[in-house]
Amino acid sequence: MTAQTPPVPPFRDPQLPIAKRIDDLLQRLTPDERIAFLHQFTPAVDRLGVAAFRTGQEALHGVAWMGPATVFPQAVGLGATWNEDLVRRVGEAVSTEVRAMRARDDRVGLNVWSPTVNLLRHPLWGRNEEGYSEDPALTSAIATAYTRGLRGDHPTYWRTAPVLKHWLAHNNETDRSKTSSSVRPRVLHEYDLRAFRSTVEAGAVAGVMPAYNLVNGRPNHVSPYLAEQLRTWTDEPLLVCSDAGAPSNLVDSEHYFDTHEEATAASLRAGVDSFTDHGTDSSTMIGRIRGALDRGLLTADDIDEAVRRQLSVRFRLGEFDPGADPYADIKDFDTPAHRALAREAAEQAIVLLKNEGGLLPLAEDTRIAVVGLLADECKLDWYSGTLLHRSTPLEGLHDRFGAERVTFAEGVDRVRLRTSGGAYLAVPESGDTADAVRGAEGALDPALLAGRTDLPPLTTDATGTELALVDWGEGVLTFRAPDGRYLSVAEDGRVRAAADQPGGWVVQETFRLEPHENGHLLRHTGTGRYVTVAADGVKVADGNPEVFELVVAQPGEESVAEAAAGADVVVVVAGNDPHINGRETEDRATLALPAHQERLLRAARAANPNTVLVLVSAYPYAVDPDELPAVLWTAHGGQAAGAALARVLAGDVSPAGRLPQTWYASDADLPDLLDYDVIGGRQTYLYFEGAPLFPFGHGLSYGEFAYENLDARVEQRDGGGESEGEGELTVSFTVTNTGAVTADEVAQLYVRAVDPSVPRPRRELAGHRRVTLAPDAATELTFRLPLSVLEFWDVAHGTLRLEPGSYEVLVGASSEDIRLRATVEVEGEPLAPRPVRERGLDAVDFDEQRGTEIVDRTKVSGDAVTPLGGTSGELIFNGCDFGPGVTGMSVEVAGGGSVEFSLVGGPVLATLTLDTPTGDPYAYTTLHAAVSAVGVHDVHLTLRGPLRLARVGFSG
Repeated sequence: MTAQTPPVPPFRDPQLPIAKRIDDLLQRLTPDERIAFLHQFTPAVDRLGVAAFRTGQEALHGVAWMGPATVFPQAVGLGATWNEDLVRRVGEAVSTEVRAMRARDDRVGLNVWSPTVNLLRHPLWGRNEEGYSEDPALTSAIATAYTRGLRGDHPTYWRTAPVLKHWLAHNNETDRSKTSSSVRPRVLHEYDLRAFRSTVEAGAVAGVMPAYNLVNGRPNHVSPYLAEQLRTWTDEPLLVCSDAGAPSNLVDSEHYFDTHEEATAASLRAGVDSFTDHGTDSSTMIGRIRGALDRGLLTADDIDEAVRRQLSVRFRLGEFDPGADPYADIKDFDTPAHRALAREAAEQAIVLLKNEGGLLPLAEDTRIAVVGLLADECKLDWYSGTLLHRSTPLEGLHDRFGAERVTFAEGVDRVRLRTSGGAYLAVPESGDTADAVRGAEGALDPALLAGRTDLPPLTTDATGTELALVDWGEGVLTFRAPDGRYLSVAEDGRVRAAADQPGGWVVQETFRLEPHENGHLLRHTGTGRYVTVAADGVKVADGNPEVFELVVAQPGEESVAEAAAGADVVVVVAGNDPHINGRETEDRATLALPAHQERLLRAARAANPNTVLVLVSAYPYAVDPDELPAVLWTAHGGQAAGAALARVLAGDVSPAGRLPQTWYASDADLPDLLDYDVIGGRQTYLYFEGAPLFPFGHGLSYGEFAYENLDARVEQRDGGGESEGEGELTVSFTVTNTGAVTADEVAQLYVRAVDPSVPRPRRELAGHRRVTLAPDAATELTFRLPLSVLEFWDVAHGTLRLEPGSYEVLVGASSEDIRLRATVEVEGEPLAPRPVRERGLDAVDFDEQRGTEIVDRTKVSGDAVTPLGGTSGELIFNGCDFGPGVTGMSVEVAGGGSVEFSLVGGPVLATLTLDTPTGDPYAYTTLHAAVSAVGVHDVHLTLRGPLRLARVGFSG
């Protein structure tokens, strides 16, 4: 007799629908196994042959945290390419390397947490480098391209499963787990949700990650929009993964719930499926889930639904069909094609901001001085992999023009630190200790990487060591030893020359000099402690700080001026270190270029008027370009950044990057960082009415382009109403290269309502196309756009509306460089008055406000409005139709205070006062008053005191 082969369980049968396979596997899991699946690190189920799984693999612009990988330009640089085809290919390369790396290291995950689709609303946001654009349409176009590349094109199996970050309205690092973004309905639907929605609807997204912040008083990890919005955009299951530590924040920092069991249950019911908390230790979260079950806060069905969504991702990744998974045997890693793509992406990301007098491109025989703090740097950020290849601006120019034609001056200040006793800080010899690159071996949590303790700490002697000092702005300093290592502090508190670069979750390589008596105290920013000199070496401690004298041997501008004076052209490379002054956990304080770098720029310009400023940064700066003949910007460009820059400067490549966000002229042009009302605050190119330093979409070329033959026409269905939005706007025009070089042009199409009934954008990007044209070549570009691109959110009726009237079509090379215009007439449904007699007013549906913020009506759903700081605020509701008349009104309020009702331009008709505060901000009561109003009027409400207004009703 022969043993019978056991039957294949249905969940391993690739011929069955995925839903049936998930059902089969789910019913085989025990209740405890299902609960364990809800943590980021899901354990194996050996009895079923189910492997362990983890959500989360960072892959924003290359595989991050897991050791060497191809490093592409930062996300904001990919946004600056305005090139979906390129970004899709980058996504393909990244996901291919994810698969190849996983084949040799199973710590590498296939559920990638990327891309970031938060809009770059405010340029001081610390994580500006992670987003694509301030514009929702451009952000969605680039994000969709990247997710399609990450997903792959197989109809069933996914190469990787991308998760979009960070849901929702997240643009500040300052107190990010405590602050609430006040987002009115129009901003929500027309701005913040749009980038997510269009990307999800494109069909290559596996899920989203909620952000740390609150929106309208409610944490994003219990957001009702996960169910009300996100999961209505697709029929596919979407996996919602919490951000790291955010489940605990609901109690520990936000104090939104009293117990972790309540918080965990609320987030799971709201739609969170996977909890990223307590690192690899799942026991705490498992205990909370069990506690919530025991208290009746959760049901088994709640857990099953979350497990289903995770299993859906795992099935699509081919985990249970190893023989059928087309991506299972990928080995392509650091291929010549990937290296070439990294350089192509870096080239396409470079934006030429100014080029007067034909200084660029540089002639072959140009003698070049390349100077500045970033001239010989290839900086990485928190979400970078470890470099396999490295090209700095200096190296790129050496390779392109020849080392004999290129001189270099970094511009650091050469200094010694003298103690109060007259000795100097000295860096001892490190012997044969091998160099180490932070993160080279990979780490599931690089925040836990420790500093080096195998090197001797600093000492003091009679001569000391000359250090390279850089002031990165806001008083944040780094010191570098002659061997290239930065002064750093390890866990033992010793100060060593030990780091290859500043970095880490808490940067241990930055210091501040604080005036004290006749010298300075040196404070280590990472620990907050002061540097002291002890018998066993230099360390940081709570007491006995050393008083230092900063002895400057050579200021940086001297070496810069000397190099600049001896060259035909000086290239000043300035910008930021992505780990300092503007990064995750830290917003910037100003748009200004740091004073140290301003010194270097002035010295170079004074020594040589042929000065090219190259800004290499994760965000915009407010610089004065008037005396500079040429200015370029690029995000940190990854492994090929230097070679790409050299090729652009030499004219081998004509620059065609375009700004993905507005560059403002000064800090005075910026709204408050926490003002999320882009409409009321007149923010971004959509609403900003000032003069930008450089506008959205700006970028020059070595070529010249002509625009002509604009044709714009509208086709609509008969019948009016909502069906009008299903028509089409067709726009075509011709672009001709009238210059002498082959070059790319980014043609941009904008629309605007000519006479809108509500505030609308000055102009809004509706389409774009990056094209390559040889001299004298022309191409006709055609855009077919749904009329929904002209819609706005009608707060009076809670729907998107296409308003009838004239719309202007604008075509050009940037949002301000408009070359062609046409006007089209569109049929639609006019904005009707608010039927307040029948429907009342939700407080959040105001048209205008002053001094208020939106808060949560309940902890589950709904919005209310309250005066800022509990003082007073005003709401305006336009076009309220009282019909034949009302005789009474009511307000639903909580807290304490009063509501004054008037018709705009008239006296107060009623004051409704909550004499006895409710105590509980969610305990609403209804107040009544007699009023008289007939016909259509604008309503004015004044809120006084710490009162929450949810709704206003009318009767009679």
